[in-house]
Amino acid sequence: MRRDRVAEDIFVFVSDLHAQVTCTVLLTGDGALVVDSLAFPSEAREVKAFIEEQLGPNSVRYLINTHSHADHVYGNSVFASAEVIAHDTGRQALAGRGEAQLMRARRQLPGLADATLRLPDITFHKEMHLHIGHRHLQLMHTPGHTSDSISVYEVNERVWMAGDLAMPVPQITSGNVEQFRASLEQMRQAEPDFVVQGHGDVLLRGEVSDVVDAHLAYLDIIERRVRSVIKAGKPPRALQAIDIESCGLSRIPLDGAVVRLHLENLIYLYRQMTGL
Repeated sequence: MRRDRVAEDIFVFVSDLHAQVTCTVLLTGDGALVVDSLAFPSEAREVKAFIEEQLGPNSVRYLINTHSHADHVYGNSVFASAEVIAHDTGRQALAGRGEAQLMRARRQLPGLADATLRLPDITFHKEMHLHIGHRHLQLMHTPGHTSDSISVYEVNERVWMAGDLAMPVPQITSGNVEQFRASLEQMRQAEPDFVVQGHGDVLLRGEVSDVVDAHLAYLDIIERRVRSVIKAGKPPRALQAIDIESCGLSRIPLDGAVVRLHLENLIYLYRQMTGL
């Protein structure tokens, strides 16, 4: 698993096992904070071991889940000493369907054999501020990818941990396009020095505005292209002809998984626009 240092005592871990999903560790003299816990407990234990090498055992004070998707929460139970923080609706989602989803996932993925579901201990609705050691974290509801998506902003170091609001291709299949646009603009307006994407590489300050522009343009283009397919009376299989690069984004990131995510976006819009 790759580990990148993005600021003083802030580290980003990038998974080798699932779609380059990220986990951020913020160290302080009063303990550690972790943002997202990865898809597999084995990698979450690697993160925990790193923290304990730096600060000692049971030093993780808070674990923040940016949303309730499995690849961001299945490592939660590894951080037993931490209080888990999430959005109100994220806890509701996990409480309602999380156990059944985990049972299905265990049957398909042996690496989840020892995973257990851990629900958030603390939730908020609009905004929350967390102070620990020298850290000031602003937690904000930034829906779009999902209704429960949040971003975490380290105010002093200007590091924005975006969850899946920022990834190499916007993924809208569990969310809302207009909310996604608004949340992207909110991230841009904060002018962060670094953006930790939910999947993939960290964005630097000079990249953020260009990435937001590209993602907003992508959302406009795919809506327009899907409407054209529907207007022409074509079936959903016609969407396969809409290449991601013709919509302004690269097919290379996440080992090519963005191509699948792009097609899922198109199918989602087709069904939403046609009521299918």
